[in-house]
Amino acid sequence: MKKTGIMPERTLAEKVSFAISLMILGFILAVLIYSWMTGDNQPPILTVKIDGEIYQKNQQFYVPYAVTNTGGKTAESVEVNAELKLSEENSEAGTQSINYLSAGEKETGAFIFSHDPDLGKLQIRIASFKLP
Repeated sequence: MKKTGIMPERTLAEKVSFAISLMILGFILAVLIYSWMTGDNQPPILTVKIDGEIYQKNQQFYVPYAVTNTGGKTAESVEVNAELKLSEENSEAGTQSINYLSAGEKETGAFIFSHDPDLGKLQIRIASFKLP
């Protein structure tokens, strides 16, 4: 190894390692800039829908549902409400909680009613959530 000035000349292995390190660093920076520009910092956007067939077991009706977070941030303490209105005076309601729903995550569950949801008006909605 010959010395040129104060610093010794770099070997081929050192130059290749340095070039690969620069490429990895550049890739990481590009991913960070891309995610910042594409809006991954959006608030939680929650949707709920009936997810499958309503079925009956032991005189109870099970309504499967799915909650999806299509936003960019996590939601905590997500409250899902379901109400089955059979008439003006007669209705059933239920509430479920999801502790944690990160961006892009889907959580499933089921509401249980004592009356057939096909005989009334069923509404399932997100009632609330909080940010971590």
